[in-house]
Amino acid sequence: MRRKYFCAICAWVYDPALGDPGGNVKAGTAWSDVPDDWVCPLCGVGKERFFVMS
Repeated sequence: MRRKYFCAICAWVYDPALGDPGGNVKAGTAWSDVPDDWVCPLCGVGKERFFVMS
């Protein structure tokens, strides 16, 4: 199963298969390779507020 990451503030989901084109994160980018200064496209919080979906 592919891991997805959800924002604890707004529940936006980062799916590595899709990336975040609007945030300059290409499809296929692993969570560990998303830049540390990237922010949630909906609410603007950083990676530290995201959690693995199970």
